[in-house]
Amino acid sequence: MIQTERLVLRAWRDTDRADFAALNADPRVGNWLGGTLDRAASDAMIDRINASIAANGFGFWAAERRSDGQLVGAIGIRRLEEAPGPGIEAGWRLAHAAWGQGYATEGARAALDWGLAHIETPEILAFTAASNLASQAVMRRIGMVPDPSRDFDHPRLAPDHPLNRHVMFTTRAPSL
Repeated sequence: MIQTERLVLRAWRDTDRADFAALNADPRVGNWLGGTLDRAASDAMIDRINASIAANGFGFWAAERRSDGQLVGAIGIRRLEEAPGPGIEAGWRLAHAAWGQGYATEGARAALDWGLAHIETPEILAFTAASNLASQAVMRRIGMVPDPSRDFDHPRLAPDHPLNRHVMFTTRAPSL
């Protein structure tokens, strides 16, 4: 568990499933992620994330607002095996009502710091659609830098999909 001024990043609970399913079914959220998810797919995502947390000690944690316990999304780091990996990825997925309030930056900074302190890795990467300027701004605010040589076309999206082209950002682990 990681605590910031306004958030708690923690393993997922069964009581999070309905709120996460609502987030994943929202077309405003799905618009940036290649589509929405139904309840079964959302629940399966929680199960995969919790399995990763159990196996690795980290994952895309549930992001809970400290002031009222409301789930605002998922923020964290995970082992990435598929393209463009392998590596350690930082990422976030927030409910539309939580956009523009600094939660992504606050939580992602804490997750990135935790990862750099606790995982033996030369870098942590993040990527998003080339058109997703809001997520790119978060990446810059948490100290990540673009790595255009590693930009890629997303293998799960059709070549003509508007989100196909992805940009890569990285942060290097401090030298030991």
